[in-house]
Amino acid sequence: MNLPTWVWLVTIGGFALVLALDFYLVARNPREPSFRECTWWVLFYVALAGLFGGGLLLVAGPARGGEFFAGWITEYSLSMDNLFVFLLIMSRFSVPREYRQKVLLVGIVIALLMRGLFIAAGAEAVARFDWLFYLFGAFLVYTAWKLIGHEEEEAEFSENIAIRAVRRVLPATDVYHGAKLTIQVAGRRMVTPMLIVMVAIGTTDLLFALDSIPAIFGLTREPYLVFTANVFALMGLRQLFFLIGGLLDRLVYLSKGLSIVLAFIGVKLIMEALHHDGVSWAPEVPILVSLGVIIGTLALTTVASLIKSRSDTRRAAVQTQREPAGVDN
Repeated sequence: MNLPTWVWLVTIGGFALVLALDFYLVARNPREPSFRECTWWVLFYVALAGLFGGGLLLVAGPARGGEFFAGWITEYSLSMDNLFVFLLIMSRFSVPREYRQKVLLVGIVIALLMRGLFIAAGAEAVARFDWLFYLFGAFLVYTAWKLIGHEEEEAEFSENIAIRAVRRVLPATDVYHGAKLTIQVAGRRMVTPMLIVMVAIGTTDLLFALDSIPAIFGLTREPYLVFTANVFALMGLRQLFFLIGGLLDRLVYLSKGLSIVLAFIGVKLIMEALHHDGVSWAPEVPILVSLGVIIGTLALTTVASLIKSRSDTRRAAVQTQREPAGVDN
């Protein structure tokens, strides 16, 4: 895809406009959104991504459109794992519920900027060094194995180097002062925990990008598709946080599903790299096959998770009814 500069500028401008509108609505009325509001926003962002992908199908052809949809679905699914960590960060910093929307939105904007730099560097590296696909493939298979092998471990949040640097360089208050990022204390400018938690969410997302960016490069080598799929996946993450926050604990097989997707893309990367290097037995996997595997795996693991969760709830209820009542002396 040899796109003129104006296409990039219009695309980035469109994303910036939507995010600015989102930010305006959040800043005007800081509160915890309702379930109905979050549902409509998530549907809006999903529809927006669907319209964009449909436009690609018409303008660039089914191959490019399929690559976008495969990349977007993969990035959106991998972003689900972000929500677990975002919950930990919110609890760790005791963020007031009415300001969680703003924290998430600014954190996501920071994440988008950092991912943009990461994607630009990755696209340049991939264009110059074909052997990186072997490395990406092996890394994704290793990540998939780690997801399965360590899924029972208790999740914890530890401050990364960016957060520690903010704490070290900038004096910070111990309490929140509304939604303010800085405040004047005894003639000294200090940052509030609000700024630190925004940095925490934005920089922590970059750690997840270490998995998701190689994964999407396994589905498409087009920087424009990689970038737009990432933006669409992250833009609706704030509303998704509030929409399915209580559902996350019920998606017990999500890690297994994501590990299968990552392993599949990792093997696909290695096979296609071998194919391009002249190995006759190594196949090229069509994008429709990739799309089918990704959607099928995530749908199956979601349904299986909900069935198991409902079964466990019923079993717990039956167990509670069978327990003998206590006897008062």
